[in-house]
Amino acid sequence: MQDHTLEVPGTYRPLTITTGVHASARRTPHKIALIDGERTRTFAQLVERMARLGAAGPAALGLAHGEHVAVVGPNCLEFLEVVLGLSDIGVAVVTLSPRLNATELAEICDDSSSVLLFAHESCRATVEAARFTRVRRVVWFGAEYEALLAAHAPEAVVRTAGEWDIFSIPYTSGTTGRPKGVLLSHRARALLFHEFAVEFGCFGPDDTFLAFAPFAHGAGLCFGLLPIFFGGSCEILGRFDAATVVEKLATRRYTGVFLVPTQFHAIFSLESDFLAAHRPHALKAMISNASALPQAVKEKIIAQWGEGILHELYGCTESGVSTNLRPADQLRKLQCVGLPMPCTQVMLLDDEGRPVPRGDLGEIYTVSPFMFSGYWQEGRRTMPPMQDGWFSAGDIGRLDDDGYLYIVDRKKDMVVSGGINIYPRQIEEVLFRHTAVREAAVIGVPDPKWGERLKAFVVLQAGARATSGEIVEFCMAQLSSYKVPRDIAFIDELPRNANGKVMKRALRERP
Repeated sequence: MQDHTLEVPGTYRPLTITTGVHASARRTPHKIALIDGERTRTFAQLVERMARLGAAGPAALGLAHGEHVAVVGPNCLEFLEVVLGLSDIGVAVVTLSPRLNATELAEICDDSSSVLLFAHESCRATVEAARFTRVRRVVWFGAEYEALLAAHAPEAVVRTAGEWDIFSIPYTSGTTGRPKGVLLSHRARALLFHEFAVEFGCFGPDDTFLAFAPFAHGAGLCFGLLPIFFGGSCEILGRFDAATVVEKLATRRYTGVFLVPTQFHAIFSLESDFLAAHRPHALKAMISNASALPQAVKEKIIAQWGEGILHELYGCTESGVSTNLRPADQLRKLQCVGLPMPCTQVMLLDDEGRPVPRGDLGEIYTVSPFMFSGYWQEGRRTMPPMQDGWFSAGDIGRLDDDGYLYIVDRKKDMVVSGGINIYPRQIEEVLFRHTAVREAAVIGVPDPKWGERLKAFVVLQAGARATSGEIVEFCMAQLSSYKVPRDIAFIDELPRNANGKVMKRALRERP
């Protein structure tokens, strides 16, 4: 009988996140890869520091292939060095937000089985207050970190990462419950990087990306590493400041930038004269994700920076990016998130798991080569319930006749009032068009007669005024009566997680 067992060819090399960085360093060693304020790293410097850290991992830190290490801090050079250097030796990095409190930090480090924590000095009070049960050492960025690198020769590193090894473990935001660690393999993210390079056209060797989304989260880390994977440059901002970003885009030659909707809201709260004076740019792509981008905001973006650059993505950490509404469709396909990305399939199912006809509502499921490898919870890998390998984040949507996807709402956010299903996102889109409204969120609250009734939380533009009656009247002109929230609450800001998503659970808990 013929043996059909496939042998690994001698030409095989694992596809890892660091593969691209090492190739870029060999091609252009003296080119600037990363910029962080006054500090820079050439590609040669970056891979040397990665190697030093990789050598220190087993020699000084006792790290073994397959173990987990955490890093906490704002965006900085060291954050990326830790992810790259340790993932190169098969150690997965749990990426943590500096906004965590001591209890949250300890819980995630323990849940993720992290044996070591790298920490930025700005997080010292939080780290020192945390009560870890698994972390055996904290390494502080600064003198301690630099001494660790200096003590280990880069030639001593043994790169052992395989493409199915986990390179990073971001934790979900916990908007619907306890945060979960999402296991992301080298292979899944490297393939996603190649897809992005084709889709957005701003990640070549001659491009420079401006990165300020938190590296602690999947998208932020992706857009921090993607530029240097292909030999381009990335400028890092430790935090988002609306005026700073607008000014940088107008005065320097950035070809790509990623923003979430709440950051666009902050930008369009700036003085109109300032915005008008900062319209020039060199952008090839302006990318938005994390939560719904209201149609009214899309129109403002195009008015500010012009047509041909805005992309709105739909996806999640688990599935990567599932769809993209490209620039040509922004004003043609309203309140739409576009077509499936290359190598990605989308289907909509009803509550019985059956495909729904085009135009009907259904739960969105996706499948692609870019999927996560499961969750890490309480010391082990788990997989959530899936539909024959298709993943759902719990969103409800519809497909039009051209195959474009429209997100109607989160399944859990649907309001049932008087037996009628109401999707708050449609109402929020209307509220965003009121000239006095900066942000809005609609939820269902208990009602003895209707089961649930609609309540709108509204944030007004700076200096603007509006009454509840005016908001209701505005909605009545554009929505069916049963979709109009009569209960209007004016608040200073909406509760959001670090990704910029509105925490509707926190709104439901308000008195």
